[in-house]
Amino acid sequence: MSGTRASVRISLSSLRTHKRRFMGTVSAVLLGVAFLAGTLVMGDTLRASFDDLFDTASSGTDTVVRSSDAITTSDDAVGTRQPVDTGLLEAIEKTPGVAAAAPSIEGNGQLLDADGKGLGGEGPPTVAGNWIADEELNAYELAEGRAPRASGEVVVNRGVADQGDLKIGDTTTLRTPDPVQVKIVGLATFAGEDGLAQVTFTGMTRADAEKYLMPEPGLAATLVVRGEPGTSQEQLTQAVAAQLPGGVEAITGEAAGEEAMENNTEQFLGLFTTLLLVFSGIALFVATFSIHNTFAIVVAQRTRENALLRALGASRRQVLGSTMIEAGVVGLLASAAGLAGGIGIAAGLQALFPAVGFPFPEGTLVISALSMLLPLAVGVVVCLGSALLPAVRAGRTAPLAALRENTVESSGASRSRALTGTVLGAGGVGLAVLGALGGGAVLLTALGALLVLIAFVVLGPVASSSAIRALGAPARRMRGISGALAQRNALRSPKRTAATATALMIGVAVVSLFTVFASSLKATMDDTVSRNFAGDVAVSTPGFGDGGSGFSPRMEPEVRQLPEVDSALGLGNGVARIDGKGAALTVTDPGRLQSVMHLGEVSGSFQNFGTDGLAVSEQKAEDEGWKVGSKAELAFADGEKQTFTVRALYETSELTGDYVVTREAWEPHRTQESTRLMVVSFKDGVETGSGQAAVERVAQGFGNPDVQTRDEYIETSASTIDMMLTLVYALLALAVFIALLGIANTLTLAVHERTRELGLLRSVGQTRAQLRSMVRWESVMIAAFGTVGGLVLGGFLSWALVTAADGQSSTPFSFAVPPVQLTVVALVGVVAGLLAGWRPARRAARLDVLRAIATE
Repeated sequence: MSGTRASVRISLSSLRTHKRRFMGTVSAVLLGVAFLAGTLVMGDTLRASFDDLFDTASSGTDTVVRSSDAITTSDDAVGTRQPVDTGLLEAIEKTPGVAAAAPSIEGNGQLLDADGKGLGGEGPPTVAGNWIADEELNAYELAEGRAPRASGEVVVNRGVADQGDLKIGDTTTLRTPDPVQVKIVGLATFAGEDGLAQVTFTGMTRADAEKYLMPEPGLAATLVVRGEPGTSQEQLTQAVAAQLPGGVEAITGEAAGEEAMENNTEQFLGLFTTLLLVFSGIALFVATFSIHNTFAIVVAQRTRENALLRALGASRRQVLGSTMIEAGVVGLLASAAGLAGGIGIAAGLQALFPAVGFPFPEGTLVISALSMLLPLAVGVVVCLGSALLPAVRAGRTAPLAALRENTVESSGASRSRALTGTVLGAGGVGLAVLGALGGGAVLLTALGALLVLIAFVVLGPVASSSAIRALGAPARRMRGISGALAQRNALRSPKRTAATATALMIGVAVVSLFTVFASSLKATMDDTVSRNFAGDVAVSTPGFGDGGSGFSPRMEPEVRQLPEVDSALGLGNGVARIDGKGAALTVTDPGRLQSVMHLGEVSGSFQNFGTDGLAVSEQKAEDEGWKVGSKAELAFADGEKQTFTVRALYETSELTGDYVVTREAWEPHRTQESTRLMVVSFKDGVETGSGQAAVERVAQGFGNPDVQTRDEYIETSASTIDMMLTLVYALLALAVFIALLGIANTLTLAVHERTRELGLLRSVGQTRAQLRSMVRWESVMIAAFGTVGGLVLGGFLSWALVTAADGQSSTPFSFAVPPVQLTVVALVGVVAGLLAGWRPARRAARLDVLRAIATE
């Protein structure tokens, strides 16, 4: 017990005496923990806010009646359901316990802003529906104006009105996808909010909603029911279910609300919080190198102090324990401060998101025990784990070390380290290459990538000497003796230099990986359009999923009649279940498909499909064991099943999808008919500009969908990648900043341990400017080493992942290295290294010469 108390007293005394030494470590742990805590708090807050929002919005609905079958595809997790007959309302309203029932008609409907541009559609859906008169059954509340009474009158959510600079009394266009001229007569809120995140809503009269959103009058997406007081949701739902025919089901309002919450927000929230947690992990991983380096240097600087303790009777366990207690105290204090910072980050994000176009619901921060305890524990464990090896080294200090003059840590790279790193690197590269080139084994590639990363860390001290000699050559030529001294200082301790640079290397490697991967995705899109697109311009409504809200199929024949146009063909969407799995169908005129699309090698014929012909991609046909003439049964959401005959097989399927049917075949099963993409080819001699202008004039009468050249279409398709890459860069900036804190802290500690040496340099004539230059160039060399290593590592990992993805995907992936972006990353890394060395350089230059020389 006395030994433990002694260790604690020694640790606390050391922390009080040398608290400035640990400021870099405190900063690294604080930032990492703050980011992790902020992510958890923000995720809990958003979930609670959306839960409250949906509970409030659906509180008046006790039962929901809907089609019992939903077909889901990989692109649509919500699923497609057939409408229900509103004639069921008569029987439902007579059911005991029912107070009110109403049809809920819902479909795609994109509102145009004051300038004629589509609002929303970049992710969350653009919804149109009927305005429900019963206030308790209507999820939206009328905030201004009145409800629609006549055809063409609409109520819109206040958020989309503000976004589109629209107000009550304005007239605009609603794409349903047929363009409809509408007049705004009211503004609505969703459970008190201006809208549900970025979902747009347009409420029409029931007659207009049936006309534009349903295949025929008398149908609705669902029927919503409100029970009488004293009737539970379960009782009401059971009673209503007894009145329903086959193929129609009733679920409680609570279950429908939970399902809506999951479909609309849970997937996004899960992706959002997972992304933030991944980057929190990267930040903390980078922080471990800074923490380890700090304790390694501090232990080296205290060699004589620890030796004196051993000479006075302190055991190895006590010396080790005192170092670990220091790490624990630093980790605990920094993590506790990080929790406060995390709450601040969550509050900042909550205020920031609405300002940048993500109007999440307001609500108080939800701070759970897990959101506080987990980051606290992670911060302390990371700090203790990072300090363990230096602590063990401190415990092994021999008492005779007190007699030595040189206490500077100057360890080099051992042969065993070089051998271990080489074996790990060779094995990792071999596995990554085998996984990438051997059919796309992503898990094998990931394992190889992990081993390569470990090898880079292990080989860091081995490579640092050669790298610093090469990278320091320009400094020697440009800065003379100052550059030479900077290089020798960086070479003094290969382990320290490598550990300091490795933190930056990890950050740069991840930045490089995402940069190259994003460039490869863009190149893949370019190649995909080049392989498939045989037209001159594309007409579409940009957005996530299959072409946003789509536009009217009736635009196609008008475009075909233009004198500039040789061919125009629209592609629509459909769904069906094939062999028990949901499949997306491309709905078009197969006979004209080859005039606007490059389909590669084709077997069979695209002519005379009728209502039972099916074209299938070669890859899907191979998976299913089909050939031309094979039979395939398609089950539609309305319960109908039909046998189709495979009439054609085609090679390239990126833009056309895996299944193609005629509009006549899809017509009996559709809800809303729309076109997601129309490809237009011009006649010989027609310039693209004049042809595009002619198509744009037609498009103005159909809700103004985008008319783009091939290059513009590719750029728009890639805009989502650019947006995500910007977010990734912003998140990775924290990891790079922590790495730079590590460089600054290492240099500060190095200046402290070389105080006497710096004083001697000043005494023999070195100027303050030369001293500052020496320290800054040392920082630049370390940063350059980390940056170059990160670029190499990130480039290799991105190649392996892209190649592995290419092997597993039916769409060929293209590997592309963006030289300009990577050059910018390299320059930023080096400049950041210069900035990291600024403060340590100033501190070194301010040393008093006589006091520095007298320092032991």
